[in-house]
Amino acid sequence: MKDTTLRIDTLVGDHAQKLSERLQAHRAQLFPPNAQRTLRTFTSGEVATLLGVKDAYLRKLHLEGRGPQPEIRAGGRRYYSPQDIQALRTLLEQGAKSPGTYLPGRREGDKLQVITVINFKGGSGKTTTSAHLAQKMALDGYRVLAIDLDPQASFSALHGFQPEFDLLDGGTLYDAIRYDDPVPLRDIIHKTYFTNLDIVPGNLDLMEFEHETPRALVDREGSLFFTRVGEALASAEADYDVVVMDCPPQLGFLTMSALSAATAVLVTVHPQMLDVMSMCQFLLMTSNLLGVVAEAGGDMSYDWLRYVVTRYEPGDGPQNQMVSFMRSMFGEHVLNNTVLKSTAISDAGITKQTLYEVEKTAFTRSTYERAIESINAVNGEITDLMQQAWGR
Repeated sequence: MKDTTLRIDTLVGDHAQKLSERLQAHRAQLFPPNAQRTLRTFTSGEVATLLGVKDAYLRKLHLEGRGPQPEIRAGGRRYYSPQDIQALRTLLEQGAKSPGTYLPGRREGDKLQVITVINFKGGSGKTTTSAHLAQKMALDGYRVLAIDLDPQASFSALHGFQPEFDLLDGGTLYDAIRYDDPVPLRDIIHKTYFTNLDIVPGNLDLMEFEHETPRALVDREGSLFFTRVGEALASAEADYDVVVMDCPPQLGFLTMSALSAATAVLVTVHPQMLDVMSMCQFLLMTSNLLGVVAEAGGDMSYDWLRYVVTRYEPGDGPQNQMVSFMRSMFGEHVLNNTVLKSTAISDAGITKQTLYEVEKTAFTRSTYERAIESINAVNGEITDLMQQAWGR
């Protein structure tokens, strides 16, 4: 009889190779090999909203020849690049009555804000939330460093990195936190096509930290694992206002080190019973493990912790019940605003983009505006919390 025993390693390897080749072809179709990914331009109305001024005021600046000159299209419509928006912020800040009106980042004495975005269960919108938060903060004038700590590297893919092709020689946070000969954090930071947004991409190399830490604990090699992310961040602290870390959907050494470095924690929650039950287990494990880290000298004090409801469908009765249940349990620790489930968000993801990148004309106006309003409201709450942590 013919041996039909399935060699799972061979089969999985074959599938991985085929999928990788297809994804590479897909990326080449979207973004040719020699092309640099760029961010779209923004209408004068969008820019006015970002800056908190009237569109008529921007037109006045343009007519007076002050600040960057926008691109003029049909009908006299003005479009600004991300670099133009930052230049306008700098110009307006010079004449502002209050410091930080247009450049809202750190001032002397303000500590670096480090926001970890976590969830134990995949599919909670963690990466989508992280990406939109980091990009919106960059558009708002903050100097942002995004760190992809998830070996699956979805956050990196959204920003133009395909790990198995672009990071063949390392370049993840693992290189800066490994126990043998770590590299300076600045050596692995990449500029993105978003003005004010830099990234440390991820890939499977991050799993090495999970494998090496038990041996390092036994051998008492180097500093304790939970201090390593914080120590790496300290070397580049002066360059940024905020760090956004997209953590893996597991509570391993990497996540615990990220939580030890954090000043704030954002937990994404999909409002369904199984997801909330999973979150309950995650919170129990987090409490127990971080309690051990605290006893060992880790800093577990945070400026804030918030739960953000994601993929929310307001017309779904059971979801509304779950949201009400969470609010009754956790009170102010649940953000007032929610990230709505939207075809605009999922369709943008097919082309590895966020709502801040896609052209609005790709969707019906109501679909896009409904989705972007919910994202902006959530991000606004988070930036308010960050400003409060700075005493403003």
